[in-house]
Amino acid sequence: MDRIKKQRKRTSILTYWTLRYIIIISTGLLLTALLTFWWIQQEAMSNRMQTTGLLAQEIADRSVSSDGTMQISPTLAKLVEDRKRFFKVSLEMCVIVTDPAGKLLFSDPPLTQEEMHDKLNDTLTDARSPEFKAAVAQIREGGETLGQVIVLQSKRSLRHIPQEEIIFFSIIVLFLIILSWLTIYLLSGKLAKPIQRVAAAASQISSGEYNIILDTGAKEREIHELLVSFQEMSGKLQQFEQSRAVMLAGVSHELKTPVTSIKGLVHAVREGVVEGDEADEFLDIALQEAGRLQRMVADLLDYNALTAGIVAVRHDRIDVVPLLSEIIYQWRLTQADEVIEPVLELPQKPLYVRGDPLRIQQIIVNLLNNSVQAAPAGEPLQLTVKLSRLPQGYAEICITDDGPGIAPDIRDRVFEAFFRSSSKQSQLRGLGLGLTFSRLLAEAMGGSLMLGEPPAEGCTFVFTLPLQP
Repeated sequence: MDRIKKQRKRTSILTYWTLRYIIIISTGLLLTALLTFWWIQQEAMSNRMQTTGLLAQEIADRSVSSDGTMQISPTLAKLVEDRKRFFKVSLEMCVIVTDPAGKLLFSDPPLTQEEMHDKLNDTLTDARSPEFKAAVAQIREGGETLGQVIVLQSKRSLRHIPQEEIIFFSIIVLFLIILSWLTIYLLSGKLAKPIQRVAAAASQISSGEYNIILDTGAKEREIHELLVSFQEMSGKLQQFEQSRAVMLAGVSHELKTPVTSIKGLVHAVREGVVEGDEADEFLDIALQEAGRLQRMVADLLDYNALTAGIVAVRHDRIDVVPLLSEIIYQWRLTQADEVIEPVLELPQKPLYVRGDPLRIQQIIVNLLNNSVQAAPAGEPLQLTVKLSRLPQGYAEICITDDGPGIAPDIRDRVFEAFFRSSSKQSQLRGLGLGLTFSRLLAEAMGGSLMLGEPPAEGCTFVFTLPLQP
């Protein structure tokens, strides 16, 4: 139930990123708009106060007659109205002209002396939050002050921004929000589509369908690499699944065959179908089949243990020259007389490597046995074991035979787990893990095992181990 609730709470990439981006961009643009709006108001107030100061100075200049005396022009009221319309100042403006003693000479709108004093006192003396701001210009002539012009403008009108400008600014902000949302919506959708395809493909793989085909033509490098990698992964999984099925069938068949043989042979002896020397021969064959079965089970267990990383491999300092001699000597004792003595090509000086003596012997013996098993029956087989030092800091052991060799079409597969050539399948019973296990052991010791360049006859395996100073 909790899992179902968590799945219900999850949202798509498109919804997740679009919603959060639109909240972030809207908040940012609205804050920017508010700060811009406040800045515009301050600039508008400053510009309008400058305009008000110019108007006050113009009135002061026009209030001086030609003879140098102060004179209120009859057209002053009309001039004030014209300038209001020209400078686009608010109607909430008051123009006051006084003499040097502060006596009211002109006002627009008309005021009494008391009303003028109250208004000026509120504006000029109340510094906390005056309702009006004043621009004052002195009426001068010849250095003598004839009076003054005071133009009062309300703060509300100074900060006023025309409705047309507010609407235009709001449209721009709204357009930017919509454009930002559309951008992230399209980008999120483009990003979500390949992820959705990969998620659908992963769901198919989890249900056991590995034949996945994805459109890998994305222009973005990262998305293209994701799709290609997933496509390759699905192909590998399909191969692994096929290999697993083949391996299971092969292992079941190979293990079943000796068990069936043993059961039939022992049953024949027990029921008295065969007696005397023939019964002993049947028991000998049953023991051989049991030995093969034991070796196959041991190979399978060793392979699984090594691939799981639970097989301990030592890294001792070993003089590989006497070790190789001893390995070849012991192996030769277990072979039939028709097997020719292997040719050893060893350096005269000691050659020290880092590795596990038991595992080295296991690899060498397995390679020698493979060569003997692949040789045609009744034909002599010449084996050569050559040890040399490589300049890259490795010792190289080359095991060469003059047998039938390895066909070119299967050279790349000889180290695959459970792979056996058709000729070996017809001659031998085994799981095909010998070379795979040997390569894993070589790599665990810091070396390698690979096929060398094919000689004129036979094949060559190259086993390398790191040198130990």
